[in-house]
Amino acid sequence: MIVPKYFEDFDHLHVNTMPNRAYYIPASRRMEDLVENREASDRFFLLSGDWKFRYFTSVYDVKEEFFAEGYDTSAFETIPVPSVWQNYGHDHHQYTNVRYPFPVDPPYVPYENPCGAYVRTFEWKKQEEAPRAFLNFEGVDSCFYVWMNGSFVGYSQVSHSTSEFDVTDFLKDGTNTIAVLVLKWCDGSYLEDQDKFRMSGIFRDVYLLARPEKGIRDYFVKAAPDASYQNGEVSIAITWNDGEPQEGTAKLFDAENHLVAEAAFGGDTVQMHVKDAHLWNAEEPYLYTLVLETAGEVINDHVGIREIHAKDGVLYLNGVKIKFHGTNRHDSDPVTGFAISLAQIKKDLKVMKEHNINAIRTSHYPNAPYCYQLYDRLGFYVIDEADNESHGTEEIYANYTSWEEYAKNWNKLIANNPVFTEATVDRTQRCVERDKNRPSVVIWSMGNECAYGCTFEAALKWTKEFDPTRLTHYESARYVEDPKKYDYSNLDLYSRMYPSLEEIKKELVEYGDKPYIMCEYCHAMGNGPGDLEDYFELIHSEEKMCGGFIWEWCDHAIDMGKTIEGKKMYAYGGDHNEYPHDGNFCMDGLVYPDRTPHTGLMEFKNVYRPVRVTGYDAEKGTLTIKNYMNFVNLKDYAVLGYEVLVDGEVTESGKITDEALLELAAGCEKTIPLAISVSEQGKCALKVTWYQKQATEVLPEQFELGFEEVPVKTKDNQNQKAKEMMKRPEGTASFGWKEDDHYLTVSTEQFSYTYNKFTGLFEEMCYANQNLLDRPMELNIWRAPTDNDRNIKNTWMRAQYDRTVTRAYETTAKEENGCVEIETSYSISSPALQRILAGVIKWTIYSDGTTDVHVEAKKDPVFPVLPRFGLRLFLPESFAELTYCGLGPVESYVDKHQASYHGVFHSTPAEQQEDYIRPQENGSHYDCDYASLASDRAVLTAVGEKTFSFQASIYTQEELTAKAHNYELRPCGSTVFCIDYRQAGIGSASCGPMLLEKYQLKETEISFDVRLKPELL
Repeated sequence: MIVPKYFEDFDHLHVNTMPNRAYYIPASRRMEDLVENREASDRFFLLSGDWKFRYFTSVYDVKEEFFAEGYDTSAFETIPVPSVWQNYGHDHHQYTNVRYPFPVDPPYVPYENPCGAYVRTFEWKKQEEAPRAFLNFEGVDSCFYVWMNGSFVGYSQVSHSTSEFDVTDFLKDGTNTIAVLVLKWCDGSYLEDQDKFRMSGIFRDVYLLARPEKGIRDYFVKAAPDASYQNGEVSIAITWNDGEPQEGTAKLFDAENHLVAEAAFGGDTVQMHVKDAHLWNAEEPYLYTLVLETAGEVINDHVGIREIHAKDGVLYLNGVKIKFHGTNRHDSDPVTGFAISLAQIKKDLKVMKEHNINAIRTSHYPNAPYCYQLYDRLGFYVIDEADNESHGTEEIYANYTSWEEYAKNWNKLIANNPVFTEATVDRTQRCVERDKNRPSVVIWSMGNECAYGCTFEAALKWTKEFDPTRLTHYESARYVEDPKKYDYSNLDLYSRMYPSLEEIKKELVEYGDKPYIMCEYCHAMGNGPGDLEDYFELIHSEEKMCGGFIWEWCDHAIDMGKTIEGKKMYAYGGDHNEYPHDGNFCMDGLVYPDRTPHTGLMEFKNVYRPVRVTGYDAEKGTLTIKNYMNFVNLKDYAVLGYEVLVDGEVTESGKITDEALLELAAGCEKTIPLAISVSEQGKCALKVTWYQKQATEVLPEQFELGFEEVPVKTKDNQNQKAKEMMKRPEGTASFGWKEDDHYLTVSTEQFSYTYNKFTGLFEEMCYANQNLLDRPMELNIWRAPTDNDRNIKNTWMRAQYDRTVTRAYETTAKEENGCVEIETSYSISSPALQRILAGVIKWTIYSDGTTDVHVEAKKDPVFPVLPRFGLRLFLPESFAELTYCGLGPVESYVDKHQASYHGVFHSTPAEQQEDYIRPQENGSHYDCDYASLASDRAVLTAVGEKTFSFQASIYTQEELTAKAHNYELRPCGSTVFCIDYRQAGIGSASCGPMLLEKYQLKETEISFDVRLKPELL
């Protein structure tokens, strides 16, 4: 073996690396652009780009000293840096959530340990004022050895943290050769068991920094307001190269580039006072520019003056109570994998800002360092999480008889094993030291899902002693066999994942001495989450509840190209025949892999809208509003637009831009005049929309921030079009009858309907020579399981809800009062099981073909709650023009409709498909007055006196259930029209509490009425 086995040696986490320091880019002059143009510094030399590369299936297969000077790499391929080698045809992709991808035997990893040999040449000339050179790797998975010009430089691990080497003595003027050997696994991999695809390589930038012989090595800025929150105090602790202080100056400039403070220094500390300071927060992310100048070098940085603290269980920023409306964000891209560019992170942050996200948890490792400069600038509160996760230790084979045994067993292998203390603390230190000067970072997180013990007690102790200005977080501190045995004195927050609302209420009392935070909640997998409004109400009603972070930001997937038809193909766990894997559990984001928003993100945006209507008095013409921002006055960031909708159509609109009317401090409520014309009849609503007042870096002027729909009473509160369609049809006709044991056909000159006496449903419906049904009608209780149905799906399938048939018993039919009435007793059951439901279905056919259905059903209470209950019609695919009045335009459900409003919408069944990568229930619309599907000749409308839910699709629910990927779906050749009495809510039970009882379809007695009205066009 050509390298020492540091990769299986707890005593050699790093070899020859420099001490940890804050991230900064030095220069010979002041730099204006600190984030997006670091290459402009004459002291920064980027080594990213094309490298020579050779892949080995095992590190033991590397026999030749490829790092030697003059080694012939002509047989090597070329690979870009940053990148991951799995995306370039080597190794295989593997997704696991909890389980380790290799045997659990620390510190050992498999002999089949893939590795990549990287080589590149570059030109270098020593700078007279900056003769020292430091080599930086910002991210390498999982560990690496580095050589310069054939000489060994060092070794390091901790994939998501920067490793820096002093290479001054290894470089020469002219052409230099750098060689790196990257291993897929190392002993550190036991602490990097995050929920992610496993990818390998140099996935972040590599560069050299030229530095003076003497000067600043590191600095720690503490910038906080004084007790009055009027002025700022900036303290800088400086660490010098070789411990030798130098003379220098510190200057602080405001956002307009005015000098506001200056101090000369020649020691280890600098103090500056800022009068009338602008304080930093996520709503107004005001940054000062710090310039540290010493002989031969200038360091430029941004400073935000702010204070974070907890008091009596309440979280405060700058003396103001704040709430996190956050998300968890992984580095993930379907094409580039872990390698995320500046442009990619900017795209993420832009979409977040567009959807009212104000906080990020860097799950579950530090992001690239320039990300935090963007968080500072754009305004995000950040939980910065160390690269610590050993969730797989929970899965080791054992027989538990109690919670105490389970917790102790999980803890003992790593979290409470002193052998891992140095590594755990090292990972925490590397995170904290690098990002300590970033004002956006308000909380240090020790890691994720490692359980708890002496290793994390040590990490917390070091963190709190090193940086008492921020709060500490670690959710897994809960998982212990006996809390009395452990030290929690350095833990500032009580953290939970996926708590139910009732659990939160209980724990707020039990653990109320610390702010309560949900580091993960409302699992956004597939169609969901569906209970955001309920969590919002609790977050904002309890002052000790400081908010939470949705799991998670984006769907993780691998781009597999396109089908012959041009459909994008994404792969998830198992699609590369890997073992073990966790299927599509990585597809759990608020956005698709390409960052197209899910409807769940739209729901999040409007739930966390910055302003809410708390009341409207139509008689007085007054609107009561509350500003949910924590710092910004409403008049400074938003204007109000409004529309009056009657039966879904806009009848009046206007805007309020008067700053006097919109003068409303953060957290406050007021009443303003807003008189509208209210119709005497119809369903009337006032839709209030908030728009961005002035453009920001990411939001244009007039960008929609959120909306609210306020019902306004009229005399009848009925949709007039629906009311008109529900009138008894006029006219008479001579009905024709044809009946045998199986079928009953009722016909006039206008229509012919054939009724199946074995099912109690129509087999054929022909209206004006236009077939309305392609297939027989069905009673329907099944929906294609959503990802959030994963815990109840097997229960439903055990009850065979997906295999039901309708059986009719006695049928009676009569002609009376100018119409035909058919009544059938029926049941719904499935193979090998008893009746699920039984009841009576009554049909009334009018002379013009209009047909009313009244369904009564009693469910056997032994069966589980239903997915849905309603009718399913298969219309010819020519019925492809959809018009509906109800909640739209995006899909909506009983617990997921904040992104929708009542209107009249036009679409097609194909457009209704919300194209989740794993197919599932989608595209339904809740609380509808009517829905029509039209061909070029006829239209069929479903309408009721009570509102209903419907779905129009080109796919059957069986197809959506059966297929594993959206690109496998095949249209059924019909327009599938589901008309539902009710459908169960969506919830977030894919990884969280069960669906709230109020959103379950748990009735045992159901009564449902709907009218089917055909018309010619």
